[in-house]
Amino acid sequence: MPSSSRRSLPLLDTPIFKTSVYSVDSRERAWLSYAKAKAIGLAHNVTINDLVALNSNFWDLHTDPMVLLDGAAMTLLTIQYNLCAGTIAEHISKRSDLVPLVEDLLQFRKLGQFMLTEVGHGLDAARLETTATLLPSGEFSLNTPIPQAAKFMPPTMPVGTPCIAVVFARLIVDGEDRGIRPFIVPLNDGDQMCKGVESRLLPHRGGSHPINHALTSFHNVRIPRSALLGSLEKPRGPRISPLHSTWWRVAVGSIALGCLALPMMQCYATIGAMYSLRRTVNNGTPILQFRTQQIPILTVTARAYVTQALRTRAIRLFSDFTMDSHVRHGIAIIWKAIMVQHSQSSSVAVGERCGAQGLFSHNQFTTLHDEMQGLGIAEGDILVLSIKLTTELVLGRYAMPPPDDPSSLLARHEAGLIEEARQVLADIKHDSADINRLLLPRCQPLVEAIGHRMAYDAAIAANVIPSLIDLYVASVLKFDSAWYSENAGLPRRAQEQMEVKALDEVLPHLSSLIREMDVLPYVRAPIVSEERWSAFVDSLQIFAGTGHVDMPDDTKLVRAML
Repeated sequence: MPSSSRRSLPLLDTPIFKTSVYSVDSRERAWLSYAKAKAIGLAHNVTINDLVALNSNFWDLHTDPMVLLDGAAMTLLTIQYNLCAGTIAEHISKRSDLVPLVEDLLQFRKLGQFMLTEVGHGLDAARLETTATLLPSGEFSLNTPIPQAAKFMPPTMPVGTPCIAVVFARLIVDGEDRGIRPFIVPLNDGDQMCKGVESRLLPHRGGSHPINHALTSFHNVRIPRSALLGSLEKPRGPRISPLHSTWWRVAVGSIALGCLALPMMQCYATIGAMYSLRRTVNNGTPILQFRTQQIPILTVTARAYVTQALRTRAIRLFSDFTMDSHVRHGIAIIWKAIMVQHSQSSSVAVGERCGAQGLFSHNQFTTLHDEMQGLGIAEGDILVLSIKLTTELVLGRYAMPPPDDPSSLLARHEAGLIEEARQVLADIKHDSADINRLLLPRCQPLVEAIGHRMAYDAAIAANVIPSLIDLYVASVLKFDSAWYSENAGLPRRAQEQMEVKALDEVLPHLSSLIREMDVLPYVRAPIVSEERWSAFVDSLQIFAGTGHVDMPDDTKLVRAML
């Protein structure tokens, strides 16, 4: 199961990764994440060709278990490499002058950001209001016309290394709005902001590893003609084609961020299993003996192995440039949707089975859950993407790759939900109010159902252990148990028996399955062993002294009662 992503392993013994972040304030932690991002990026030696061709080296970076140690570092890294450097690299075939800049980004000689979303528009990027006006001199004047047009989230303040960004703005030529275009814009020189660029530091999100998120605005910022990525020409047709084509890197990001959920699930399985063997009750009985403890741990183990198979298939399909771009983007949305679903539900389920210990950030569950919550919104909120994808599938504008086995339970479920959605749409006759009430709530579950089927197909094709596939199927039946009872002849008792049988078959292999995941070196939770727990306790700040507090005198109290 491990891959070349383990090339980051030697970094674990370096000072920046051995530093305990729990004794460092959030500002220092945020700065430390930049150093970690650089170290991880350089260890993977990503090239321009990796960015453009989407080679395995690019994808291996996004399955690196380093996300378990610092989600902020991995977030900074994927923004820098995929969104910023990747967007610029797409133009190199026509702009060889951009090569040195992309190399600077890959080597972290410059930091890179991607500035699309505005605080007043969120995911409705087509309505963004930042403007880049062509001047008689041939330069552009970049402006934030109103406070709601400030760019939201990207960390833009100086941290010691010069920073540039791909900024999306409306191209204005001779008073004409020519659509949204990307521009390369210097933000700061590492010590101070560039003239006309203002960055306002936001409070940290809380829970996740801190990033210097900010609100950024532009005031008469002059940028050269070469800053524009693409043409001055007015786009043809009703679609904003330059924006649509540039969003390609956002689609790549959906696949990439979904990949980060894989080491997270491996982490939950590893911590849950090791803690449950160490924690005992009733004179030495490990709590792993209890079925209530086994269910979430074995389930996340099955999900990790099955989705590992889907990762390979999804990347292969997504990287097939002969395939319809809408289908490829759909695959990215589906992959991300189920990876976030599986990761988030597993972190909660396994974390709860670690009791009070699961609440503390040093045991990783809560921190990784918060990291994935952010990743689920980044590169497109899953719900919004699911609504768009479902609408187009239901209307028959295109279709996802068909099931390998249309008779399988999960394929029948997928087909059933699509047919139900089509019937709903036909019944309401495209009335917008009814679409809002009756169709939109169906969209994300439908997309997830397609993902479950795709994961099943990929696992069968990859010869994943049958009992793991059976357990995966039993676990996803729970997301829509009523449908299987009503339409597949599987009452609750039958569904429970499927799960019990699969759990019984997987349990004897749990130790070897965890070893094959090979993420323990990246797991820092002290609850996995007595040795780690003792070292953790020894590291805690100690309060001791000789203080005294007066308490009631029991002797006098007894005498008074008599």
